Amino acid sequence: MAIRPSLEFTVSHHHHNLLSLFLARPHPALFSSHLLSVSQSSRPLVRRIASSATPVPHRHTTSHRPPRPLNPFPETLAQKICKSIRRPGAASKARIYSDVNVIRPKDYWDYESLTVQWGEQDDYEVVRKVGRGKYSEVFEGVHCTDNEKCVIKILKPVKKKKIKREIKILQNLCGGPNIVKLLDIVRDQQSKTPSLIFEYVNNTDFKVLYPTLSDYDIRYYIYELLKALDYCHSQGIMHRDVKPHNVMIDHEQRKLRLIDWGLAEFYHPEKEYNVRVASRYFKGPELLVDLQDYDYSLDLWSLGCMFAGMIFRKEPFFYGHDNYDQLVKIAKVLGTDELNAYLHKYRIELDPHLAALVGRHSRKPWTKFINVDNQHLSVPEAIDFVDKLLRYDHQERPTAKEAMENHLKEYCFCPSNQPREEEVTVYQTELDIHTRPILTSIRSEMQKAAELAPSRSEF
Repeated sequence: MAIRPSLEFTVSHHHHNLLSLFLARPHPALFSSHLLSVSQSSRPLVRRIASSATPVPHRHTTSHRPPRPLNPFPETLAQKICKSIRRPGAASKARIYSDVNVIRPKDYWDYESLTVQWGEQDDYEVVRKVGRGKYSEVFEGVHCTDNEKCVIKILKPVKKKKIKREIKILQNLCGGPNIVKLLDIVRDQQSKTPSLIFEYVNNTDFKVLYPTLSDYDIRYYIYELLKALDYCHSQGIMHRDVKPHNVMIDHEQRKLRLIDWGLAEFYHPEKEYNVRVASRYFKGPELLVDLQDYDYSLDLWSLGCMFAGMIFRKEPFFYGHDNYDQLVKIAKVLGTDELNAYLHKYRIELDPHLAALVGRHSRKPWTKFINVDNQHLSVPEAIDFVDKLLRYDHQERPTAKEAMENHLKEYCFCPSNQPREEEVTVYQTELDIHTRPILTSIRSEMQKAAELAPSRSEF
């Protein structure tokens, strides 16, 4: 993979002179205020235009003073970093379920050819807003006929291809263990905005729930999440966004559902995927060093980050300020010797600026994270499991199936184990389920959301 080339501009002689005149003697207040209004992402563009223009003497003055320095915003190290270089000859392939989509017929994974069967939007009413994300607004709702609760996910304008992918994946996974059920797909007739209707889960925010969980609770829910991951992987699908926000837990019913399949993708061996997936704190090293032929094992890294946060009571466990700093935070725990071995194995060359940013660090023992507040959770079996999940080399991580069958026999829940009564916590939700708020239509919620554009291409 080549280094991303810098942007080039062709400027006519006439416009070059006009630009040079402007840049040679800018009005200080005007120019500085203009630069201050430029977004962070546009500043490199402004700098390149400025540096490409050759100053010419002002026609109304005989002064030949050199132009003032034009770079009030020094380039940061992060802005200098380019994509990593991957040399040929070290391809990566999933250790399990690698040929699922090779064997299955094309219509199983060819989501672009999906024909969506639309339900009736007016069959559902909105109760209250429960969340929002980059690509959607999420509401609690009810079915008008039987008053059955549901979750309504109103999608923001995105490419038709992405919406079809999410729908196709949800349809393929329907009925799988601990996979959220897609009940219906509806669309507003005027704006063409689609909404996905899901089963309702009486979720408790993880920031409230996790601090109350016992050792046994954590074992139980991690095992339930592994069931969902093994099932989706066995169906040839990577989730690519595993994190606490996407794991709904009804603690009273001890029910877990893996949700938000908007970034999920079908796995094909040797295919190169976009590394701009997963949330920063849960991104695997493969994403941070631009290894594009990643696989299901990405989800196991994200699970490891989530699990480490639970047993060490440190959320998030790796707290990077940006994607580059995220790799630094990982290196400060796992060390740089193993990182360099990983890069060497897959023939990856980091940009020198990123390599300098990462620096050199020794591996930190997991026992350093144990304290009086988490020692009842950070038992040896739990630490051993974290150590197996949080490996630089994605091929060294256990698969979800291996984790359930081999690595967790001494740690995670299995039907033969019964918890002690004091180990099971019950969280009383604050929402009174008997209180019914005023209902609104899906269309009215669309009109309230300024982000939802009125025009959209037909499916």
